[in-house]
Amino acid sequence: MKTIAVYCGSSEGHDPIYMEEARKLGKHLAENGIKLVYGGATVGCMGAVADAAIDAGGEVIGVMPEKLASLEITHENLTELHVVKDMHERKALMAQYADGFIALPGGAGTLEEWFEVFTWAQIGYHDKPCALLNINDYYTPLVSLFDHMIEQGFVKKEYKDLIVMEKDAANLLRKLQNY
Repeated sequence: MKTIAVYCGSSEGHDPIYMEEARKLGKHLAENGIKLVYGGATVGCMGAVADAAIDAGGEVIGVMPEKLASLEITHENLTELHVVKDMHERKALMAQYADGFIALPGGAGTLEEWFEVFTWAQIGYHDKPCALLNINDYYTPLVSLFDHMIEQGFVKKEYKDLIVMEKDAANLLRKLQNY
């Protein structure tokens, strides 16, 4: 695994554990020689994962839509920064770079980006791992929702089985490398 796309919030969340674990993930990526491709901002969990990867000597690629480049603080110390036209181009370029995908806690944008690549895996557009870093049980309700969707006949159990989930960044990376 050479490059992992990380989707996460431009916010820090209320519990400091979210920023701590984002930094741990960035550090683990760099220490394992895995490039990070992410949203390109310096704020929130996005900034934390990027800063930690950079501080540990890793390569970091940012992909930011023009509209967000004027709203969010664009990271100036990246290996590469791509300012693209819109979110569609951002997601396509990040997916092109990535050998796997991880969602850290975040809001609707984080979920939307991760669900798109997860849906692509379900329908066979790629066979790259789609993972959730379940910090502070953030994604536990989502897993319960998947169980409900399976019970109601809207999701096949094998689709839920595609999700790689761990509470610890190092364990999650091991699972992705063995995927």
